[in-house]
Amino acid sequence: MAYSSSRLPTRFPVGTKFVIEGRPGDEGQMQVFSRFIEFPDGTRLKLPKRPLPQKSAPAGRRARIKRARSH
Repeated sequence: MAYSSSRLPTRFPVGTKFVIEGRPGDEGQMQVFSRFIEFPDGTRLKLPKRPLPQKSAPAGRRARIKRARSH
């Protein structure tokens, strides 16, 4: 399974894990040093340290979402 972090699947296989590794930091806050998704076959997909800004959905998708919410 090869995935890029810029385009994640909408569904994941059963047994997929989202892993956040960290250690205690200053003033009781957690310092995160690793984030990844681990698939059932052992494949790991490293995620960026900070979430990327979200892009708006394409016009067609926005319309479908809006219709679905109004019902």
